[in-house]
Amino acid sequence: MSSYVVALDVGGTSMKGGLVSENGQVLVTDRRATPRAEGPDAVVTAIREFIADLAARGGAGLAGVGLAVPGLVTATSAVYAANLGWRDVPAQAFVDMDVPVMLGHDVRTGGLAESVLGAGRGVSDFLFLPIGTGIAGAMILSGRPYGGAAGWGGEIGHIPVFPDGEPCACGQLGCLETYASAASVGRRYSERSGVPGVKAEEVVASDDPVAIEVWDEAVEALSLALATYTLLLDPSVIVLGGGLAEAGPALFDPVRTRLVKRLAFRDAPPLVPASLGVNAGMLGAALLGWTAAGRPSVGEGWTMDVRSAPAVS
Repeated sequence: MSSYVVALDVGGTSMKGGLVSENGQVLVTDRRATPRAEGPDAVVTAIREFIADLAARGGAGLAGVGLAVPGLVTATSAVYAANLGWRDVPAQAFVDMDVPVMLGHDVRTGGLAESVLGAGRGVSDFLFLPIGTGIAGAMILSGRPYGGAAGWGGEIGHIPVFPDGEPCACGQLGCLETYASAASVGRRYSERSGVPGVKAEEVVASDDPVAIEVWDEAVEALSLALATYTLLLDPSVIVLGGGLAEAGPALFDPVRTRLVKRLAFRDAPPLVPASLGVNAGMLGAALLGWTAAGRPSVGEGWTMDVRSAPAVS
């Protein structure tokens, strides 16, 4: 096998990994459970074993390793991740081999992939906003993900859209995530209707008055947050991803309409769907791996064929 990197996207429930060549060919994909219930050390060990197994399938030619992980992250350390329980884990702790390693925040790494390979390709300033169980954003400024002074940049899910609203798990009131994440849409419908276990996509598709009300509030919260972001950072485009973006026109049309109305004196940026799907984090991790290997611009030569690579399922 030619020169390649190991790319791993680590989530709270699963890890999506692959081998990606220098010309952008996805050579191998795989997926494993994240053993977070067993504690932070078990997660680190599982990541190390997964990387070693992937590298063994690639043989000679391993150039580097890229890891997308949640929480507060620097290129060389997983500083803190509440849902995985770790603190100050150095990048090299995840790898047994003597190869360069680079870490990246999971959402910003997905945003990097969308910037180089996906819906943000050729756009220097945009927002990548995956809407799933939670909401976090990747701010792409001048072509690079921006993490802020201490790595907390992009916590758009905790913009207080309704300052006197419902309490959020973060300790604030009225956060965007409390109203517009997939988990919150389902939860808020269940609380009002008394029907347990309803998923967000069921709420979106329903003509039940309670469902319509819950979805309307989610759209309102999202349009408020996007208007705030637009006025502060003037993005060329807003890329919406995550599971809730699969609602398609049911999400994009009302959010677009309200965003236009809120931005009275300027045009609203286009809202477009993300194009890399579940592979975004893994492909972004591949870009980190090539950067660690001293080849930061390698992805610029990749063709769009990488977008048709098999999904990590």
